[in-house]
Amino acid sequence: MTYKSISFFNTESDLRSAKSVRIRRGLFTKILRIFTLLILDIAALVIAHNLAIFYGTSFVSPWVQSSSFLFLTVVVEISIIASQGLYKEGPNRRNYLSLIKAVSLSELFLLLIAFLYEPSYYVSRSTFILFWCLSIALTSSNRLIFDVFTKLLRSKGAIRYPIFIITDTEEKESHIKLIEKEKCYIIEGISESKCLDWENREGTLKYLRDKGVTEVFVSWNAIKNRLYVCWKFSTAGITLRILPTKNELCHSKSLFRMIGEGPCMTIPVPIIIGSDFWIKRCFDICTSAILLFILSPVYLVIAISIKLDSPGPILFKQNRIGLHCQQFKIWKFRTMVSNAEQLQASLENKNENKDGVLFKLKDDPRITKVGKFLRRYSLDELPQLFNILIGEMSLVGPRPLPTRDVDRFKSAYFIRQEVLPGITGQWQVSGRSNIDNFEDAIKLDLEYIESWSLWLDIQILLKTVQVVLQKTGAY
Repeated sequence: MTYKSISFFNTESDLRSAKSVRIRRGLFTKILRIFTLLILDIAALVIAHNLAIFYGTSFVSPWVQSSSFLFLTVVVEISIIASQGLYKEGPNRRNYLSLIKAVSLSELFLLLIAFLYEPSYYVSRSTFILFWCLSIALTSSNRLIFDVFTKLLRSKGAIRYPIFIITDTEEKESHIKLIEKEKCYIIEGISESKCLDWENREGTLKYLRDKGVTEVFVSWNAIKNRLYVCWKFSTAGITLRILPTKNELCHSKSLFRMIGEGPCMTIPVPIIIGSDFWIKRCFDICTSAILLFILSPVYLVIAISIKLDSPGPILFKQNRIGLHCQQFKIWKFRTMVSNAEQLQASLENKNENKDGVLFKLKDDPRITKVGKFLRRYSLDELPQLFNILIGEMSLVGPRPLPTRDVDRFKSAYFIRQEVLPGITGQWQVSGRSNIDNFEDAIKLDLEYIESWSLWLDIQILLKTVQVVLQKTGAY
């Protein structure tokens, strides 16, 4: 296998990054729906309030005379309705039982506020009960009218979401029938699972963007071995829905919604596409720069110790395979004798890794005294902060491997080369050198790629500190 020797300074082609800043597709339609429902609910509550005062028992109270209390009433009710998810898409807005519960809860909450705020003033019982009943009746009626009007427009072909279906031939008809039951989609095209293969997927995504597709329905059989492709749809601003959903299927960022009579796993996208990844890159750069400044005395002490302990350079530079199999020089403090790479060939038969992909030897005779200490506390990795600054690595990600190890990869392993490599990762905090089977390590890397989030990175960094201090699996 050949590798590009160009140093990789631009991180735009990381699986999790977007090629350009863009807004989630279909966002305007969703905002319009939410805004319309908000206006209808506010109007219903204001009308209910005025009717309750007009027909209820007259009583002098700031709760029926002041506009500021009307504003508070509307804000509280709308907030509680929103907290119940009644402005979300799909069947949520038609959940009338939840709407009744939300309105009733807000009425009781407002009654409690009225009593605690000004116990000497009271709202008449007839006014309160009328407002309660009218609020439920008017908000529910508005939702019903909105739903009927929306269905009428969609039956005429308006306000439908353009979608694309990726499924195998034998499942195509059943999936089309299932999706058409929703009567809110326009099917822009259908393709087989091979359109998600490495050589086809960029063309597929370009076609979807050109067509203005907002959502893609993919059968489970078409996506089961390509879950990392979820990031490609996310960075394209396209919502991914997986049909049909099996009970054992679970994705960390998935939501479940009924399509027809079947549950559909939906992987949503953020409003600003790729924002999480660029926050990660900013965090990487700022953190590494701060650490380099703070730890500069430690760098000096380590450099002097290495020089006094054994002959050879202070830093060890090795070709590693990074993003998209591009070679780069990884920097580490030297922990072995200067001719360690030449001696490795004679030690291959002692490799403790079961499948031979990685080279691991617990009592490696090439390690120096200072090197053993540096490895125990992972201090030899500190120069990689420079790799982070120039865009070759990240704080968290799959470890970049030597050419020797990548040459022994199976084709499925190259998924890990789709993201920026890191100093630490899921593999390192789950056993480090104690993991003696590369298949197990790959599973941890894939788990990280599929479920990546900023919070996951923070968790791994915190676990890394714990693992390093405990010297777990370090040698």
